[in-house]
Amino acid sequence: MNWLWSSFEELSRDDLYEVLKVRQAVFVVEQNCVYQDADDLDSVSWHLMGWHEGTSRRELVAYLRVVFPGKKYPEPSIGRVLTTASMRGTGAGKELTREAITHIALEYPQMSIRISAQRYLEKFYSEFGFEAVSDPYEEDGIPHIEMLRKAT
Repeated sequence: MNWLWSSFEELSRDDLYEVLKVRQAVFVVEQNCVYQDADDLDSVSWHLMGWHEGTSRRELVAYLRVVFPGKKYPEPSIGRVLTTASMRGTGAGKELTREAITHIALEYPQMSIRISAQRYLEKFYSEFGFEAVSDPYEEDGIPHIEMLRKAT
């Protein structure tokens, strides 16, 4: 897996297309959830893309964005976290999450990280030091919980 961090301005047209295509495939089609993916936060985010370099072409298989502090929450926020179906169960999601936490610690030292996690992933994120800080709530028809990873 090759990891690539990009600001919105640095995303190539082709990379942006792949990001949007994969986000729609996972969040809209697989999860059968109609929602507004283009939420005006991509332009104020870092984008982490995990590319698998195949024999014929590279394929986006993991992705997340880190919304800048003060744009969604006071803290930097991880969101739109996904791995494609072919990568689930391989540890790619954990690698993706570790990569994000490391990047945030470098970009925003001494800042906590906030996420709005799908409720069924609460245990997954707790393994990375995130703690629930809200009651469960529904977002786009899916149960979520707000979680915070305190700065170390």
